[in-house]
Amino acid sequence: MASLRRIRATWQQIVSCLLVTLITAPLFAASPSLGIILPRGIQRGVETEVTFNGGRLDDAEEIFFYSPGFEVLSLEATASQVKVKVKVNENARLGEHVAQVRTRSGISEYKTFFVSPYANVDEVEPNSSFDEPQAIAMNVTVQGVVTNEDVDYYVVEAKAGQRISAEVEGMRLGTTQFDPYIAVLNSKRFELSADDDTPLVRQDAVASAVAPEDGKYYIMVRESSYGGNGNCRYRLHVGTFPRPTAVYPAGGKVGEAMQVKFLGDPSGELVRDITVPSELLTEYGLEISDEGGVAPSPNTFMISENDNSLEVEPNNEVAQGSPAALPNAFNGIIQEANDIDCFKFTATKGQVFDIECYARRVRSPLDPVMNLYRANGQSLAGNDDSRGPDSYFRYTFPDDGEYVLRITDHLGRGGADFVYRVEFRAVKPVLTLGIPRVARYSQYRQQIYVARGNRFATLMSASRSNFGGDLTFEGNNLPEGISMVTENMPSNMSVAPIVFEATADAPLAGKLVDFQAKHVDANTGIAGGFRNRADLIIGAPGQSLYVWKDVGQLAVAVVDELPFQLEIVQPNVPIVQNGEMQLKIVAHRKEGFTKAINVQFPFRPPGIGTTSSVNIPEGQNEVLYPLNAAGNAQVREWPIYALGSSDVNGAAWVSSQLAKLNVTAPIVNVAMERASCEQGQETQLVVNLTHVTEFEGTAKLELVGLPAKAATQVLDFTKETEQLIFNITTAADTPAGKHNVFCKVHITQNEEPIIARSGGTQLQVDKPLPPPPNAKPMPKPMPMATAEAPKPAPKPMAKPLTRLEKLRLAAKERAQQTAGSEEE
Repeated sequence: MASLRRIRATWQQIVSCLLVTLITAPLFAASPSLGIILPRGIQRGVETEVTFNGGRLDDAEEIFFYSPGFEVLSLEATASQVKVKVKVNENARLGEHVAQVRTRSGISEYKTFFVSPYANVDEVEPNSSFDEPQAIAMNVTVQGVVTNEDVDYYVVEAKAGQRISAEVEGMRLGTTQFDPYIAVLNSKRFELSADDDTPLVRQDAVASAVAPEDGKYYIMVRESSYGGNGNCRYRLHVGTFPRPTAVYPAGGKVGEAMQVKFLGDPSGELVRDITVPSELLTEYGLEISDEGGVAPSPNTFMISENDNSLEVEPNNEVAQGSPAALPNAFNGIIQEANDIDCFKFTATKGQVFDIECYARRVRSPLDPVMNLYRANGQSLAGNDDSRGPDSYFRYTFPDDGEYVLRITDHLGRGGADFVYRVEFRAVKPVLTLGIPRVARYSQYRQQIYVARGNRFATLMSASRSNFGGDLTFEGNNLPEGISMVTENMPSNMSVAPIVFEATADAPLAGKLVDFQAKHVDANTGIAGGFRNRADLIIGAPGQSLYVWKDVGQLAVAVVDELPFQLEIVQPNVPIVQNGEMQLKIVAHRKEGFTKAINVQFPFRPPGIGTTSSVNIPEGQNEVLYPLNAAGNAQVREWPIYALGSSDVNGAAWVSSQLAKLNVTAPIVNVAMERASCEQGQETQLVVNLTHVTEFEGTAKLELVGLPAKAATQVLDFTKETEQLIFNITTAADTPAGKHNVFCKVHITQNEEPIIARSGGTQLQVDKPLPPPPNAKPMPKPMPMATAEAPKPAPKPMAKPLTRLEKLRLAAKERAQQTAGSEEE
């Protein structure tokens, strides 16, 4: 029994130790992923449970919303989903929104969801027959799915003269390539309105009609080609709400009070007084409502710094151009087939404008074509599709005078909602930042999350238009505990490295940051912000992008510590043009973490090449990363970093510090003379040295590229050496032919090597010439003396003969032998 008690006590100690270890040991987690947000849309002004579905989400702590109006009331997480109770403000913008998940270990991709004014109603099967439709009330949003060859029917009650509107979100949901078709039918199955693709909603559809009589009306939803699957989700808005397809004019001046017309609604034109926002928003829409309800999505509306000029009919001819003024925006409607709109205006010699037509980009059916003329009809410029279906060109006006701009549809179409807006913009600097993608159609590593006490780095790209010069980065309002290390981006570069560092005690938190860059000369006023794009639906075979979403903020967070760090051992010597270097990278591991670490070298200064990645093997702590410099590598000191990933319950990323790589001109230039010999003979290759930079001590010169069974020595030289000679030996079976050889220069500074390739020439190895005809036999060798004669001092080898010189010498010997034979 005593023995048993001792065993039990021992096991209790072991279990206790294990529990302590489990409690105190850090639980390293991996980056989260987000696949879809469900439901795909929610109602504003109410509280709703939203589920974020993905992977590695069990340590979720926060939801990033890219627009205001959302309050998280509670959050519960498992590995595959995060359930969030969200309160949506009653003034939240209608339409598409963006969100992503922040966990203790990373930030997920961002995905879209929608906000509507109406309550959600779930589809209830069976509803695939006109005779067995699902009854719904007016002004609701139905959440449904179209499977293969599925047709969903819904029935509503309407009074005579009442508007029946239906709008579907299918492709816009960004879930799968689902192209919906909808129709409004009467009880006799007659289509009052039907639609496949409406420009207002891109490849989704809008159908609206006015009920001719009291009764039941049916809404049909299907895939346009009768396809479908379990991923073909849709949100069908059905009600008495207005559903105009266009707004005219399609834009206004910032802060201005103005009147607009909503076009395309079956009940007729709707006129509203609006006040344009007081800031230049890049994405803005007008909501429209009346006694029947609120349209479920806004109409696109542009904001500019200039007034409007509106077309006045008739204006189909150049001579009838509607009066306009620069730099106003010209607004009009191609109202019918073959309609043409002309605007007449005065311009000054030397004025330069970007002339840009917005039609499809304001969700108009118009495919615009623009042409510029003098007032006398002389053609000057034109364009069709420089901005996708829209038109654009830059023009410098040659003279003071009157000009005419002509707009029409490419196919001669027209209609009541074929609106357009032409903006004349002065040529201004434009700067846009982004993170280069590491994979096509992927958001992978498009966020910044830094482990406590560690680093994470990224490349930041800059797109400059209409200006040049260096840029400086501003990481404004970063999360507490994160700092940014970077250098100015040179004017000739479009990318630059940035390292983010987190303190060991940084709070586990994050935010959406307005990341900016500015011109180094503050007087220019040039600045630009970050843009990121999510590709949501890609058409087969993985080439065509159907649905995407851009955002203007950078997600940054502090995450849990990781069990490894990376460090570049700062090189104490430069890499020279045409040189090479082995960059040492060290992994600092926490005890017990032994997994392999993949290391990348993302930023490559101009002319620096390397392999895509190297591995620090499992259990090892360092690796050499090979770098090589081209002959035109840009000379200067460059910032560099290494990026590493390892399996820590999934891929986890860290970076090294921002180190320096000094690229310089060669220290020594080598000029090599050509050399030749026959197989089995020796030759000399002369090398002339030109010293560019002084160095101390002795360097080495290595001849590289010799053919098989040819050999030479490695030569020493100093800063005073001007010429070296390689003595090259060959064998009888050394391959004949021309062999390209070059030199490697090895110089040691600060106890580190500088290695460079230099020079280059040809070593020609020939087969021995045949003996001349009638040649006298070679004399037999004399017997060797018993006593060894003293060896004479070695004579320097004669200058090697070229192949041509050898042939000439052989010809001369044959001629002499022939002459001797004739005399005999």
